[in-house]
Order: sequence, then structure tokens, then C-alpha cells
Amino acid sequence: MTQEIEIEYKNILTKKEFELLLNMLPFSIEGKTQTNYYFETKDFLLKENGAALRIREKQGAYQLTLKEPNETGLLETHDTLSEEEVDKWLSGKPIAKEHTQKQLDKWNITPSSLTYFGALTTVRREIPYRDVLLVLDYSTYNGQADYELELEAPSEEVGRSVFQSLLKQFAIPERKTPNKIQRFFQSLDTRE
Repeated sequence: MTQEIEIEYKNILTKKEFELLLNMLPFSIEGKTQTNYYFETKDFLLKENGAALRIREKQGAYQLTLKEPNETGLLETHDTLSEEEVDKWLSGKPIAKEHTQKQLDKWNITPSSLTYFGALTTVRREIPYRDVLLVLDYSTYNGQADYELELEAPSEEVGRSVFQSLLKQFAIPERKTPNKIQRFFQSLDTRE
């Protein structure tokens, strides 16, 4: 599938809250590592349109994903990349891929206008839980680290209900949580 709607809820966690969820829910102690490589135009045209572009490396496979606002959740558009294509993207020579480029054309964004800004590495743990997917992430980027609970749901109603119930059960306050790419770019702003 080249496109999907993503409905998710996120909450930044303290290390103590992260460890509580890791120990109280049936998450694996060992997580799986994935790395996101982030791209943007020099004038931040993607951000201006509420969109984000990344390559995710996961278990030796590479996927280019454009996330953009949608009436419900986010619209994700995917293309598979070879290792050689990833090398081109990371060395400043991005190449157009069929599905993502079709979406980028709406904003007149060409591959040559994209710049690689850096990477974020996550150790991820996932479990099915009450009709949703629960995710615990530990991410490192630009000398920073954070802990996050994510919940991917089939609908906003199911997601919101399970999310609020889970936070209440473990006495975790709901926090305004920017997504990973927003946190990554905010960390660049703080380094200057």
C-alpha cells in the first residue's frame, strides 16, 4: 500500500513513567532499532504546509514517507528505496520516487530543493492492546534523548478512549507532545 491514514495519540514520558509502562505492560525488554533521516526545503515549505518527509531504516529496509495533514489523522504516502537510492538522498542528490513525488508536486517541491537535516534513532517496542497498537519509544537525536508513548488506533473514538484510560490507569499526565520530526527540528533550533 502506498498510502494510509494514520490515527495516533502521543505522550512524552519521564524515564520513570517509561519504565513503569515497560514493566507493567507486556512489552519486550529488547526493542527494535530504527533510524529516521529527515528532509526539508531550505525555506521549510513542508513545515509550512504541516507536512514532513523522512526515510526510515528498519531491519535493513528503507522507506521514504511523506506525512501530511488529512481530515482524520495524517495521510502517509510511501515509496520503497534501495540502499543505493538512500545513499544518494543522504549525499545531497535526492531522486524522485513515484508516489511521494506526486504528493510533493502539489507544493512544487522538486528533489533538488530538498536538504538532509539529520537523523533520529529510536528503540521501539510494540504490543497490541485493547484494539489499538501501543508503542514505547526511546529516541536519541542531536545530543538529546526522550521517552514517548504512542498509540495507533483504527478510529479517533477508539484511540482517544484507550489513550485517556491508559494515562489515567498509570497516573501519567497528558502532555502536549510534538511529533518526532518537530522535536528533531526544535533540537536544531536550541543548538544555535
